[in-house]
Amino acid sequence: MLLLLGLCLGLPLCAGSLEDARTRDDTSEQVGPRVPRQARLLQRLKTKPLMTEFSVKSTIISRYAFTTVSCRMLNRASKDQEIEFQMQIPAAAFITNFTMLIGDKVYQGEITGREKKSGDKVKEKRNKTSEDNGEKGTDMFRASVVIPSKDKAAFLLSYEELLQRRLGKYEHIISVRPQQLVGRLMVEVNILERSGIESLEVLPLQHSRQKGSGRGEDDSGPPPSTVISQNDTFAKVTFKPSVVQQARIAQNGVLGDLIIRYDVNREQSIGDIQVLNGYFVHYFAPKDLPPLPKNVVFVLDSSASMVGTKLRQTKDALFTILHDLRPQDHFSIIGFSNRIKVWKDHLVSVTPDNVRDGKVYIHHMSPTGGTDINGALQRAIKLLNDYVAHNDIEDRSVSLIIFLTDGKPTVGETHTLKILNNTKEAARGQICIFTIGIGNDVDFMLLEKLSLENCGLTRRVLEEDDAGAQLIGFYDEIRTPLLSDIRVDYPPALVEQATRTLFPNYFNGSEIVIAGKLADRKVGQLHVEVTASNSKKFVILKTDVPVEPQRAGRGETGSARPQAGGTEPRNHVERLWSYLTVRELLSSWRHSRDEQDRERLRQKAQALALAYRFLTPLTAMHLRSAGQPEKLEEAQGVSAAVGPETVMQSVRGASPQPGPALKKPYSPRIKVSKTSVDGDPHFVVDFPLNKLTVCFNIDGQPGDILRLVSDHADSGVTVNGELIGAPAPPGGHKKQRTYFRTITILVNKPERSYLEITPSRVILDGGDRLVLPCNQSTVVGSRGLEVSVSANANVTVTIQGTVAFVILIHLYKRPAPYQRDHLGFYISHSEGLSSNCHGLLGQFLNQDARLTEEPARLSKDPTHPPLPKAGEQAETVLKVKGHQVPVVWKQRKIYNGEEQVDCWFARNNAAKLIDGEYKDYLAAHPFDSETSFGPGLSRGL
Repeated sequence: MLLLLGLCLGLPLCAGSLEDARTRDDTSEQVGPRVPRQARLLQRLKTKPLMTEFSVKSTIISRYAFTTVSCRMLNRASKDQEIEFQMQIPAAAFITNFTMLIGDKVYQGEITGREKKSGDKVKEKRNKTSEDNGEKGTDMFRASVVIPSKDKAAFLLSYEELLQRRLGKYEHIISVRPQQLVGRLMVEVNILERSGIESLEVLPLQHSRQKGSGRGEDDSGPPPSTVISQNDTFAKVTFKPSVVQQARIAQNGVLGDLIIRYDVNREQSIGDIQVLNGYFVHYFAPKDLPPLPKNVVFVLDSSASMVGTKLRQTKDALFTILHDLRPQDHFSIIGFSNRIKVWKDHLVSVTPDNVRDGKVYIHHMSPTGGTDINGALQRAIKLLNDYVAHNDIEDRSVSLIIFLTDGKPTVGETHTLKILNNTKEAARGQICIFTIGIGNDVDFMLLEKLSLENCGLTRRVLEEDDAGAQLIGFYDEIRTPLLSDIRVDYPPALVEQATRTLFPNYFNGSEIVIAGKLADRKVGQLHVEVTASNSKKFVILKTDVPVEPQRAGRGETGSARPQAGGTEPRNHVERLWSYLTVRELLSSWRHSRDEQDRERLRQKAQALALAYRFLTPLTAMHLRSAGQPEKLEEAQGVSAAVGPETVMQSVRGASPQPGPALKKPYSPRIKVSKTSVDGDPHFVVDFPLNKLTVCFNIDGQPGDILRLVSDHADSGVTVNGELIGAPAPPGGHKKQRTYFRTITILVNKPERSYLEITPSRVILDGGDRLVLPCNQSTVVGSRGLEVSVSANANVTVTIQGTVAFVILIHLYKRPAPYQRDHLGFYISHSEGLSSNCHGLLGQFLNQDARLTEEPARLSKDPTHPPLPKAGEQAETVLKVKGHQVPVVWKQRKIYNGEEQVDCWFARNNAAKLIDGEYKDYLAAHPFDSETSFGPGLSRGL
C-alpha cells in the first residue's frame, strides 16, 4: 500500500501523481500491439478512476468557518491503480483532520509535534510556490494511494479559518475542482451571524473553464442549480448541479471556486462583542468616519526582470491609483533597479498637475539593471520622515510606503536580516510598509517580514491578465484610513491570554478582531475601552458587555452535551481564540531574531496547535490504521455544523497510555467478565481473590436511571442505565420485569465525551456527533475513547486503554409479551478506575469478600457447595465492606449463551450488601454524574 500525503507548495511530498501514472499507462500502450485510436480512448476513459461523490459542507458561525470535504473514488481498472485526492484550501486555514478509507481499511490522520529542525524546514518551504499551486492565497492538499482493482477509496478532509473582511465584505471561497463529471456533486454553506446578515451574494464560478471545454452558461449570477435561502440571521447556500449542468459549465468537469460574499449589520460604534463559556471575541469595524490624510510613497521595481507585461500592467494600475488620491493626501514616486531614481525629493500635494507629472514619470520608466531593495526602502523612508519633520501638519495623518517588486535583492545590501534591521530602525514604527510581490521568483518571505515588522500587509500578484486589477484591488483595501494608533483595553484582572490589542491603522472596509480568555467565568460584565486617533480628534469609546452565565452541561472545553434530536455546536469562540493565538504565535516565531525567544514561541505555538488539533508548520499529520467498518455510509454521521473534526478516528494510537491489549472487534460469543448486570436486571459481582461470586436483583421501576459506575471525580468515568418495563411471565411472583434499554457513558478526561447505547444504535458525541447502527460492525475512536461494534452482538467501549466495558445486545425475532430488546453491561477491565469508584457495580471493584458463617452441611469449598435438602435453611453470611449480608446459593446465567454462573445471592434488593438503599442510586438524567457516597462527591456535569 502506497500512501502519499502532504500540504503541497512545490514540495517533494507530492511525487507520484495521477498524471505520472497516466503517462506510464500511455507508454505501455505504445509498446504493445497497435490499438485503434477510438478504442484506446474508450479504454482510457473506462479505466480512469471514477469520482462518485464530491461534497463540501461548510458552516460559518460569527465569521469562523468549519469546512468538511468528502470525496469518494472507484478504481475501475483491472489492475491496481494510483488514485489521488487533491483540494485547494485557503492559505490562512488550518487543517484539523484527514481520514482515508481504502476498501474496508480506515487510515486516520493524527496531529503530532514536529521536531525543531523539521519545523524550521517546513517554515521555509511553505513560502515557496510552484506552477501547479492553483490560485493565489491557497495551499494545495494532496493525498495519493494505490488501491486494488475494482476497489473504492474515500477521503475526508476538515479545516477551519477566520474570514477576513476586505472592502466591506467577508469572502468564503470553496474550491470545486473534481476535474471530471461527478454523479453526486454538492456544496452546502450555512451562515449564522448573531448581529444579522446585511447583504449576501453568490458569485459566478471563477476560473470555471479549462482550455478546449465547452461554452459555459450565463456568468452574470450564481452558478446553475444554486439555491439561496435566508432570514435575518441565517443563510443557506446549496450548489448541487446535475451531471448535465456540470457538463454545461465545463465538459471535462467543474474547475473553479464557489465564492460567497456577505456582510453583517453594525450598530454599535465600539463593535460586536460576543462572550461564550469563558471566551470572548471582539469585532471592531466602525464606519461613517472622515478619512485620515495619507502621506504615501510609491516604490516601483524597474529592474530588467520587470520587462514586458509585468511593468506595463503595473504602470496602468498606478495611473488609476494616482487618480484616486484625495486632495488632502501627499505623495511621491521612486523607481529603482541598481540605481535609485526619485521623481521629486519631497512629497507633493495632490493636484491635477502633480498627478499628470507623476503619470508621465511612470510612463517613461524603462526596465534595466539589478534590484536594490534596501536602497529604495531607505530613500522612501527618508522622504516621509523629512516631510513629517519639516512640515507643520495640522491634521493627524498616516504615512505609507507601497513597495512593489518581482525579484530578490541583487544590488547593494543583499543580506535579508540586514535589510530588515535597516528598515525597522529607519521607520521607527511610524511608517507602514505595504509590499506587493509579482510572479514566482520574488522573495516573498522578505516582503512578508518587511510588512509584518512595519505595520503593513503583503500580497502576492500572479502573472496573469488581471495583474493590474489585483494591484488596484489591494490599494482599494488601504486607500481610506479612518483611524490610527488604535488601542483596545480590557480589565487585566478579568482577561487573560488576549490576542493582539494594538493596531497602527484601521482602513475602511476592513475589520479588527480580538479574542481572549476570561480569568473568571463568573464575572457579570466585561468592560471594553477603545482609544484611537481620527483626523483632528482623539477618540475614546467605552462600554460594558453583559456576560451570560455558562450554559449548563458544558465542559471546560466548551463541548456541548447531547441534546434530544440533535447536537449543539461546540464553542466556536474558543476555537476562534485558539486559531488567532496560534497564528500570532507562528508569526512572531517566524520573525523573531532572538534564539531563546524563538524557542519559547515555538513551544507555545506547538502546544496550543496540538491541543486544538491544528496542522501547522510546527505540527505534522501521520496516518494510522484504524478499524474495518463495513459501510462508511452507516458510520459517517457527522455534519460540518458541529465542528471541525471528522469522526472516523484512529483506534490504534488514540491513547498514549499503555493498556491491556483488547481484541477488536469482539466476537459475538465473546468471553466477558462476571462483574455485570443483565436480564431482569440481575447483578453479578466477582471477587476473584477469594474465588467468590455474589449476585443480587434490583426491582426498579420503568424509567428509573440507575448509577452503575460512578468515578467522575477521579478517573472521570460515569455509567448509568435506564430501565424499561415488561409484563411478568404467567404464574410468576413478580408483577413486571425490568431491563436496561439504554446505557449511557460519560467520559470527562482528557476531554469530555458522551456515549448513548441502545439495542439499535450507538451515539458518540465528543464535540462531533456520530451515530453508529448496531447492525453493522465498525470500530471508531476519538481522544482516547474507542468504540467497537460487533453487528447485532455487542459494543465494546475502551477508555484510555485501562478501562473497558462490554455491552451485550439482546434482540428477539418474535418476542413474547414479557420480552423486550435490551442490553447487558459487563466490566471487562477496571484498572483505570480509582479506589473511590462507586455505583451499584463500581463500589465492589476494589473490595474483598469472605464467608463468615457456614451451615453444617456446607462443603469446605465455598465456591461449590451442595444444594440444600428440602426444608433445610441453607443460609450463610457474607462479609463485604464491613457489612454482614445473609446470602443463599443460586445459579445465574451469563447472557453470552455459553456460561452459567454459580453465586451467593443477596435478597431484598441487595439490602445490607450495597451502600445505602435503592433510591440512593437513582440518577436525575442519563448523563448525571452526581454521587452521594465517599470522597468523590461531585455536583453533576
